[in-house]
Amino acid sequence: MIEPIRENLFRMEIPLPESPLKFTNSYVILDPERNLVIDTGFNRPECLDAMTRGLKELDVDLQRTDLLITHLHADHFGLAAKLASDTSRIYFNRPDAEAMQNLGDWEPIITYAAMNGFPEDGLRSLISNHPGIKYGPEFIPELTFLDDGDTIRAGGYLLLCIQTPGHTRGHICLYEQDKRILFSGDHILHDITPNIQCWWDHENPLKNYLSSLERVQEMEVDLVLPGHRRRFTDCRGRILELKEHHRNRVEEVMEILARGPKNAYGAASYMTWDIACDSWEQFPVAQKWFATGEAISHLRFLEEEGRVVRETGTPTITYKLGSSL
Repeated sequence: MIEPIRENLFRMEIPLPESPLKFTNSYVILDPERNLVIDTGFNRPECLDAMTRGLKELDVDLQRTDLLITHLHADHFGLAAKLASDTSRIYFNRPDAEAMQNLGDWEPIITYAAMNGFPEDGLRSLISNHPGIKYGPEFIPELTFLDDGDTIRAGGYLLLCIQTPGHTRGHICLYEQDKRILFSGDHILHDITPNIQCWWDHENPLKNYLSSLERVQEMEVDLVLPGHRRRFTDCRGRILELKEHHRNRVEEVMEILARGPKNAYGAASYMTWDIACDSWEQFPVAQKWFATGEAISHLRFLEEEGRVVRETGTPTITYKLGSSL
């Protein structure tokens, strides 16, 4: 499906088979010199077919087309290598590029997941079937790096690169100030709460995400073009909803720890999730993975604030309420 949005600006729905996200929004800006495609979908035949048909309908010549990828996840980056011609630039961010260098080595993440209570049984099969592994590009193509504050011109649009870490280390949004348009990637979605996971002990992605929301909240935005689902207009209202969601999540985690110390996997099993299962035991392993990653990010946030502390001498990383609470 192709949807005209503004002059020279179109949205293509790229299907995501077997994913609850349903599709990725790929945006195409037509320009007489260099077209620009923002995000691509999985490296799957169904995605490539939809992308190829859409570009053909828009009469896009890939020899005169550059790509811009908002972040490293395969539902956005997956087709980049296949679509890029020998003249294409692939615009990307540095932090995610650095993270991609280690995508083939999951051992540190598997070890850290086990340290946070995730059962090792099934972990390796989960990783081998992870969409980021199965449907990413066959190789990492040559990238042109965008830093915060860089700009790209295409089709009468001046796009300002805004670094918005949280969903990934280097996630970027694109802001067209004069037209008050925000290409939000997965930073802000209309009816989905972006997944904020943490699989590294030294990071605090939730803190980064909330800071990124604050930054975008200050911008004048009339139209948000997200990476998934439908476009919307009330950017600040949605940001307030997302901030409230994480405030409630933080309080929920505190209430769970008030009943006794928990590791992240244990805390996740008591948290509220929007999934059609009657109990934690019924959760698919992949959903337990996402939930545990979210639990770690909230526990790390609370730990850095001093509201929770780690117990020592336990077989897994276990958290309890701080002594002053």
